[in-house]
Parts: sequence; structure tokens; C-alpha cells
Amino acid sequence: MTPKKIDGVIEAVHYGADGQVETVRYYERRGAVFSDRKLIGRDELISLLKARKVFVIGTRKPFQGASFETGNAVRLAGAAGREVLTTANTPSDKDHLEGVPAF
Repeated sequence: MTPKKIDGVIEAVHYGADGQVETVRYYERRGAVFSDRKLIGRDELISLLKARKVFVIGTRKPFQGASFETGNAVRLAGAAGREVLTTANTPSDKDHLEGVPAF
């Protein structure tokens, strides 16, 4: 199920050697349209999620500008200060955005 209001669609992820997300490539919602591809670091993504912004995984439909095939929402799990980014409901000790290709 996709949330009604989406603030960003994550298209690809880059993991560091320690298994944490370093950078994600995403599209940002700007009113009724989405931006071009943007890069955002892990810390900034976590701060946006804490500010109740909604990010989902997905891909842009070819030739359909603001239309996306979307998947699960990205959420924070774990204790404060040691959060992990995940799309699953299972507990984990490292970041895992299931279904998102690496770049």
C-alpha cells in the first residue's frame, strides 16, 4: 500500500563498506510534479524522515513524467542515535532497502 502523500521516491542506493546507506538517488516532489534525479546523504535522509517526510522506493514510468511504480515506504527502526533505514517490518541491525538497486 502506498501512502497518499509522497515527498520523495528513492530510485537507487549506495551502501558503504559497513553496510550503512551512504547516498540515495531520488526524485523530490515539488507540488504536482517531481524534480530531476537528486542525491542525498544518509544523515539528511534520516533528518527528513524524522520531520515526517514520506519516502517510498520506486521507479519512474518511461515517458510519463510524474508517474511512478512505487513500493514500500522507507522508515526508521531502532534506538535513537542508532537508527537503521529499512523497508521491511523485520528488525535489523543494518540498513536494508529491499528492492532498491545499488549504484
